[in-house]
Amino acid sequence: MKRMLSGIKPTGRLTLGNYIGAIREFVKYQDEYEMFIFIANQHALTIPIKAAELRRNTKDLIAIYLAAGLDPKKVTLFLQSDVPAHAQLGWIMTCLSGYGELQRMTQFKDKMAKQETGITAGLFTYPSLMAADILLYDPEYVPVCQDQQQHVELTRDLAERFNKRYSDTFTIPEPLVTKVGAKIYDLQNPTKKMSKSESSPKGVIDLLDDPKSARNKIKGAVTDSLGHVAFDPENQPGVSNLLTILSALSGESIDSIVARYEGKGYGDLKEETGQAVHDFLTALQAKYKEILAEGKVDAILKEGAERASRIANKKISKVYRKVGLSL
Repeated sequence: MKRMLSGIKPTGRLTLGNYIGAIREFVKYQDEYEMFIFIANQHALTIPIKAAELRRNTKDLIAIYLAAGLDPKKVTLFLQSDVPAHAQLGWIMTCLSGYGELQRMTQFKDKMAKQETGITAGLFTYPSLMAADILLYDPEYVPVCQDQQQHVELTRDLAERFNKRYSDTFTIPEPLVTKVGAKIYDLQNPTKKMSKSESSPKGVIDLLDDPKSARNKIKGAVTDSLGHVAFDPENQPGVSNLLTILSALSGESIDSIVARYEGKGYGDLKEETGQAVHDFLTALQAKYKEILAEGKVDAILKEGAERASRIANKKISKVYRKVGLSL
């Protein structure tokens, strides 16, 4: 069974876009791949965040993953900070990274272009730590959305650079880009990705939102003046976004939904999509509350960190020998 790895930062609340674009896919992948999923809590420190908020976000994120269907017997689920080899290899990858390479990374470049204040050295170098996160486990695949492919390309470059300089050590990972439902857009600005940090309050659906409130957000979603239901992301981005959401939550193909809506208006589509979101959140949140009440999150993370550490420690020991850090 080939190995796959992914991580997510606990810097904000998870959205419906996170579920459709990533978590839902992980649930499918866990039966097809040897899955490693970590909470990138060290990456969360690249921006100011209170300790209590980071802890709460982390626990919520784990509980939501489990509620969504991730099985800790199939998936190695752990905290980045519980495996010190991440930071150890991160420094080595930083030393292999070129200044120009890191300058070109999208998140840093965008913030510099906007002349934002408070940009840290951690934000500049975090792609090197991200490469270490991946390379420790020799995954064949890393599932990413389109705007994250750049990180995997840097990881591949660093792995090849290390292998050439010190001999074959790391597997060169392949980015696995989800095609359908990979990106869910802001309900009020359907040309912009639904983001846990950047969307407007009415444009984003939090997975822990009140289901009735979420349904109302769908009803208030921006559409267009064309008046017919079609999947046309360029000319009808709002309607296409609703179709993508409904298809993802119902399992019905977009083509089938469009065919059903011939002669119907946007109100009907919003009503059905809103109810699908309401029902999904109601079921998910019931499982989420049950998982937190059982108090099993800490034990699952402990077991996951132990499994991850067995692999990561072997890799960092090999790397230390090759670069000369161990005598």
